[in-house]
Amino acid sequence: MHLVHVWIQWLVVHIDQWGYPGIFILMMLESTVVPVPSELVMPPAGYNSALGHMSMVVAILVGTLGCVAGASINYAVAYFLGRPFFMKYGKYFLCPPHKFEKMEKFFIRHGDFGTFTGRLIFGVRHLISFPAGLAKMNFAKFAAYTAVGSGLWCTVLAVIGWWIGKASAGKSEQELDALYMLWGKRAGYIAAAVCVVMIVVYSWRQRQKKLAAAASAN
Repeated sequence: MHLVHVWIQWLVVHIDQWGYPGIFILMMLESTVVPVPSELVMPPAGYNSALGHMSMVVAILVGTLGCVAGASINYAVAYFLGRPFFMKYGKYFLCPPHKFEKMEKFFIRHGDFGTFTGRLIFGVRHLISFPAGLAKMNFAKFAAYTAVGSGLWCTVLAVIGWWIGKASAGKSEQELDALYMLWGKRAGYIAAAVCVVMIVVYSWRQRQKKLAAAASAN
């Protein structure tokens, strides 16, 4: 646990030093194929906002913009290089054929809305932009869905960091480490729950539209 504490403190200090540009760059990398977990970027930003070193709103906005920038890079790669590129070279940047095909199926199953829900799912969020680019999804719609999904995810993580920062007074290192680890895991559960609700609502609305269209046709 001591190593965990040292690592968390290092992140808190350096996110504070790097400021908003650091958040933007790290979240941009997180949305490409570079293994920079957002769970290690936004909570320290929220923690620093609780201490008055950052603005929570600005940190979330910058983190969201970084996600959109990184996702746009993935989108452009798929848009211009196409499926054969991933089948041949995907394994070199953490997207082997079986993983790419999984993302394709997810995107096909959920349609454009999958770009939004995919941003909330671990193991999917940094790859969902590839099938969107491959399908040549309208870029404005892609950017909007990505921004909303990323903004929600950044908010969940930043609020957790803020809450830990506010709760840090009087807590021992072990208690703070336990809080961080616990809520880091719960962030994924919260996002998954929101994702399920969104999919259900979206599916219901799509079904209602189809029923209405069928009724009009008759």
